[in-house]
Amino acid sequence: MVDCHGLKPSNQEQSLPRPSMAGKLGAAIELMRPKNLILAGATVPLGAFFALQESNASFPLLTVLLHTLAVIFFMGAGNAMNDIKDADIDRKAHPQRPIPSERITVEDATRFTSLLWILSVLSHVGGLLSFGELDAFTVVSTVSIYIIAAVLMVTYDHGPATKNKGLIGNSVISLLVGAVILYGGAGVGQLDTSLLWWIFGVVFTTNLAREMVKDCMDMEADEGMRQTLPMKYGKEKVRMASYVLIMASLVCLYMPFWLGPFAFGQLVLQTPAILMLITLNGPLFKGDDELVAGRIRAAMLLGLIGFVVALLV
Repeated sequence: MVDCHGLKPSNQEQSLPRPSMAGKLGAAIELMRPKNLILAGATVPLGAFFALQESNASFPLLTVLLHTLAVIFFMGAGNAMNDIKDADIDRKAHPQRPIPSERITVEDATRFTSLLWILSVLSHVGGLLSFGELDAFTVVSTVSIYIIAAVLMVTYDHGPATKNKGLIGNSVISLLVGAVILYGGAGVGQLDTSLLWWIFGVVFTTNLAREMVKDCMDMEADEGMRQTLPMKYGKEKVRMASYVLIMASLVCLYMPFWLGPFAFGQLVLQTPAILMLITLNGPLFKGDDELVAGRIRAAMLLGLIGFVVALLV
């Protein structure tokens, strides 16, 4: 119905202005969640650095750089896929995200995701071809990790949709986080380095504990959408189980200082990470899940720094 002043129909919604090219690019980059990519990207050279400490090989900068790009594009594609899948849910839960805020369309986001996958594969292949000491072991181990990670990433949101299956989904995310360390080592032909696997153990167990705690924090919001461990067993039991995993991570953290390659006295360099983890029993008992999740993430970073310093001193 048109009013007497000749204005547009009062019940007609005005369409939102079309986003500019710069706006679309910014929204596309936001889909990748760049803050999360920084740590993931830094973990690849760390994996290569840790793996090469038990060999006399030089650090292959170009190879590591290309594998780092492969992981950044890979994780960015996975994050974008997640936003595309959850577009309808995010209209209520996270309206500020690029798709529900209409800063980018689902079609454009899908095309951008396809580009990221292509760039990731090309970077992955380029990293392999640039490695001067390429052999069958390096090819098989690196390609296997990449393919397994891709399958886990795709099936997390699609197909079986493992993100909705509680412990399975938590384990998938933790495997993907830990796999970045292994990928960095495999790319330089040193996947069989013991230090690499102990660090993978630390990352996997701490991240699994963190995912379980996050499920406690989000239990009410997840009702009707996911079947999580707190829904099945209760928050208190899940928090207890997460602390057991934290203790398991400390065992993995301790082993390289007992069995090598580090001296036992260098374990002092891990004091900040150890103290941050063992003192989580109090916040867990109080149910301060947000605090615990943040401290676990900080402890993971401190642990990686401790390993780097131990190798340098």
